[in-house]
Amino acid sequence: MSDWLRVNPIACEAHGVCAELLPELITLDRRCYPIVAPRPVPPALASHARRAVAACPTLALLLHHEDGATS
Repeated sequence: MSDWLRVNPIACEAHGVCAELLPELITLDRRCYPIVAPRPVPPALASHARRAVAACPTLALLLHHEDGATS
């Protein structure tokens, strides 16, 4: 089962914390909004992904499980 990152664009306020904590999967556009890599989170980065989700000041970053659950 794979985990995927996604961003709620309505909730995101472009703080950029996610890209600082997880540069392997998240880059920022020119206005500092996140661009998430279109691939599953590798197991080696799972704990970093959870930390980035927890640190999002607006709760806009979500970890989506392949079975449909979100955290």
